[in-house]
Amino acid sequence: MSGPDTADTPSAAALPGQRLDKWLWFARVTKSRTLAATLIEGGKVRVNRAKTDKPSYQVRVGDVITATVHRKVRILKVLEPGLRRGPATEARTLYEELTPQSGSAISSESKTGASPVDFEPSPVERTPGAGRPTKRERRQLDRFKGGES
Repeated sequence: MSGPDTADTPSAAALPGQRLDKWLWFARVTKSRTLAATLIEGGKVRVNRAKTDKPSYQVRVGDVITATVHRKVRILKVLEPGLRRGPATEARTLYEELTPQSGSAISSESKTGASPVDFEPSPVERTPGAGRPTKRERRQLDRFKGGES
């Protein structure tokens, strides 16, 4: 007999774990499972500080996942396994963001006295190692030097 406790959807206790690539996809860390698998196989993902290269690794509630995606490191704590790839609001319920806020915004604000959004360097000042100027910066330099109006 089935009672009121029985449900058609699997609960967190019924799921022993979930594939890492599938969980990354459900949590919207990557755009596809293929990209998630490539990320894992490339050594860009750690689970509980241990490197894993298997997309089939089983993640469980409480695991901490460290992933390097688009040159940014994200640290996520698994709160529950995903049941489907839903909207972003639903995906945010699958994890807790443990990534520390970057100190660069704080340090630039304290040095200049202005918020980083309000600060815009003059056209001749370039950050060391910033590479070649963009087209816009080149035009600003030309105007500053008086070569072009």
